[in-house]
Amino acid sequence: FLSLVAEFCCGFFVILILGNFWFLAVLYLLWLYLDWETPCAGGRRSQWVRGWTVWKYFREYFPIHLIKTSELNPNHNYLLGFHPHGVLVAGAFGNFCTDPPFKNLFPGLTPYLHIMPIWFGCPFFREYIMSAGMVSASKESVSHVLNNKGGGHASVIVIGGAEESLNAHPGSLTLNILKRKGFIKMALKHGAHLVPVFSFGENELFKQVANPKGSWLRNVQEKLQKIMGFALPLFHARGVFQYSFGLIPYRQPIHTVVGSPIPVKQNLNPTTEEIDQLHALYLQKLKKLFEEHKSNYGIPAHKSLIFE
Repeated sequence: FLSLVAEFCCGFFVILILGNFWFLAVLYLLWLYLDWETPCAGGRRSQWVRGWTVWKYFREYFPIHLIKTSELNPNHNYLLGFHPHGVLVAGAFGNFCTDPPFKNLFPGLTPYLHIMPIWFGCPFFREYIMSAGMVSASKESVSHVLNNKGGGHASVIVIGGAEESLNAHPGSLTLNILKRKGFIKMALKHGAHLVPVFSFGENELFKQVANPKGSWLRNVQEKLQKIMGFALPLFHARGVFQYSFGLIPYRQPIHTVVGSPIPVKQNLNPTTEEIDQLHALYLQKLKKLFEEHKSNYGIPAHKSLIFE
């Protein structure tokens, strides 16, 4: 969905340049230059955009549900690790970029969904995603959110990143997380409490062309991901009037479960050992969250998370 909107925005910008409205394009480029750092400085959210009626229908299509398992004290800042990435990241968008799911369950907390910086270079589209509460996934941006002295901020980071989308097959429980420790270091440096979040059903929205590790397709996808910064999963789902083929996601329930916070004491210069210890604890809490709730959402008892 976001990719389609981005393509439309870029197309509109090209029309302005090639048409009789080139001066508007020049003015916008000037604005883009002056406003370049905003995605790293908390963005520019709009409660009006986040409350659009269309988001209610978007959440009801799957449907998307947000499940609270513990209180999050708004006097603290939090770093929420979202898993898995899936193809669409529908649970993250529906729950953290639209109102009222999150603010009803966690009053006093403001969520910021961190996404790849490349999206903020897209003309006009950047204004829309910032209005929904999305900000850059850069270290500078995460620091800005977590540095709020009064608490009440929640950074939401899709830990597996674009690379994990290549594992987004129905039934897949593989998470790219063993080497991803940057979010742990950020939590320590800012004293932000860590919260594991697992979105059941996220990988069921699309079918992806078989791309096992070592296959020629996977090798090409991984090389392109390293070059461009984002992955290109080959996926399909249903159409508008038929269910056999198309790009519209399947109507599969998504249950995004927010776990209990892991208290983190601020440490401006954490050692590698301290980072590894907190990372191991986070993995333990994430696995526990999954095991406690998997039976509620159709996951067989013998299946468990795979960390790689």
